[in-house]
Amino acid sequence: MGKGDRKTARGKRNISSYGNSRRHSASKAAAATAPVAKKTATRKKA
Repeated sequence: MGKGDRKTARGKRNISSYGNSRRHSASKAAAATAPVAKKTATRKKA
């Protein structure tokens, strides 16, 4: 369960490979799926 273990994300990082425990597009998918919509401030009429 360390750097030599090919089934963990740490081991995958150590041997520079991807798989089920270390997805190839994990960081890109998380940023692309949740775009933040900006809301404009509206003035209330008195």
